[in-house]
Amino acid sequence: MSNKTSEKTIRIGGASGYWGDSQEAPRQLVLQGNVDYLVFDYLAEVTMSILVRAKEKSPDAGYARDFVDLVMKPLIHEIKSRGIKVVANAGGVNVGACAAALAKVAEEAGVDLKIGTVEGDNLAEEIDALKAEGITEMFSGAKMPDGMISANAYLGAFPIAAALDAGAEVVITGRCVDSAVTLGPLIHEFGWGVDDYDRLAAGSLVGHILECGAQATGGNFTDWRDTVAGWDNMGYPIAVCKDDGTFAITKPDDTGGIVSRLSVGEQILYEIGDPAAYIMPDVICDFSGVTLEETQKDWLEVAGVKGRAPTASYKVSATYKDGYRATAATIVTGFEAVEKGQAFAEALLKRTRRIFMERNLGDYRDTAIHIVGAQALWGNNADEAATRAREIMTQIDVRHDERAALELFSKETTGVGLSMTTGRCSAGAAGRPKITPVVAQFAFQIEKSRIRPTVVVAGKSIAFEMPVPSAFSKFPGVKPVAEDNAAVSTEDMVEVPLIRLAAARSGDKGNNANVGVIARSPDYLPWIKKSATAETVKLYFGHVVEGDVTRFDLSGMNAVNFLLTNCLGGGGTSTLHLDNLAKTYAQQLLALPVKVPSSLAKILT
Repeated sequence: MSNKTSEKTIRIGGASGYWGDSQEAPRQLVLQGNVDYLVFDYLAEVTMSILVRAKEKSPDAGYARDFVDLVMKPLIHEIKSRGIKVVANAGGVNVGACAAALAKVAEEAGVDLKIGTVEGDNLAEEIDALKAEGITEMFSGAKMPDGMISANAYLGAFPIAAALDAGAEVVITGRCVDSAVTLGPLIHEFGWGVDDYDRLAAGSLVGHILECGAQATGGNFTDWRDTVAGWDNMGYPIAVCKDDGTFAITKPDDTGGIVSRLSVGEQILYEIGDPAAYIMPDVICDFSGVTLEETQKDWLEVAGVKGRAPTASYKVSATYKDGYRATAATIVTGFEAVEKGQAFAEALLKRTRRIFMERNLGDYRDTAIHIVGAQALWGNNADEAATRAREIMTQIDVRHDERAALELFSKETTGVGLSMTTGRCSAGAAGRPKITPVVAQFAFQIEKSRIRPTVVVAGKSIAFEMPVPSAFSKFPGVKPVAEDNAAVSTEDMVEVPLIRLAAARSGDKGNNANVGVIARSPDYLPWIKKSATAETVKLYFGHVVEGDVTRFDLSGMNAVNFLLTNCLGGGGTSTLHLDNLAKTYAQQLLALPVKVPSSLAKILT
């Protein structure tokens, strides 16, 4: 879709939402998107753990190889000829190796490509000193454990902008905040300063929308039937940005998916906490007043973003070795399948615990039994049909401090094939469960003044000093929110599932989760608030929530956001929860009964 205004606009395509995202995304955006920039987000916290392990095995590994081999290599001539600039955090924990691999590809293709890099996030050499200082985990207050293997600060967007200022055509970073790969080009193009908080916040929201690829254009969408016909050719998001911070979201013509208030609204709500205090390295964003307006098909105008001074610290994502884990799974079918599957798992754990004791291996660190197919994710919200399932998968997740113990577990998992339940068959590839080391997360804060980002373009160091804002904000905590639940009606009230009134999306942040709910109509929001209180949601998720639930308002979007704390069993690679990233919480909450006036219920049916 072409932009019809003569005012300068910058078109940025969101080409990757995770390491492993479809290689069709950058191809589509390059060939059909008429983009100025192509941006890639590869580095989820779990991904960093994988890259750390990869670099331990090979000094030339530790970066997102897909970026070089599957994106740049086949598209390098098109990207160069069209003048598209590329920004990617594909460097992972080995930015230099990623840049060298891309330079080799460019040389072999006969393309003169100015490659820039941003480093300075890697604090691995300072771990011992930081531990000696008494650094603690930013959420739990726990002391830094032994066995630390990595520490990377979430850098902001200004070093990326500096690389672009110096003529870089491709900028490769290590750990930076996800949205920085988008905000950096906007700072470069529009000359935004370090105190332009509203614009920096708006650019951060652009990045937040693009960073998960097709999730903004109908992927993982509540109203999946509105997009299913185009799943085979999903359109990927493009942001059309202006100097004043306003922007539109669209996608290439003749592609699947949808760009709408609900599809983009879901993505805005994804993985946030307090929408009025969304903390980025360069700004604290306020999304509570954001407005969304559909002005034409697959074109959504976004405005109303506010910002204020950032904090004086960076978040650091660190990792440490924390034992081992394994997962065993088997299909169980026939009569009493749920009971047989549960009994099999319990007997296997009892058997292996006895063997551990005999061999002085100690008990499991943690265990979990999941009866998949019997509404295992739903807790007390499962319906009566759950126990009557005739075919289920029993999944057994275990953790232990010693690899030898899990090797025994792995052998016994297949070793009891003739001595336990009937009606079993393989749940996947043949063989024993794989044992993997747990690389756990440890997040902390560090003063920005201690971090020195470095910028290199075409092999030459660029003189760069991180600009300092005129003021810093204190780190905002989660404050109690007074809930407005005052909707009243003289009519009879009828219960309908929340999905009739709203769309929703959920995600994780460490050991916490969020569920964002956007009303289908402003008229529905008071009734959503009346039934979906923080207390109600905490009870609803009682099978996982061990902390608090807070509800926040986004009045501009007619939405609310629920922050659930201490609900993921440690989160990331540490947890044994079946849904370790809270991706299913929204679908569960959409079944919550909401009381509405009978006249409204008739409209909804």
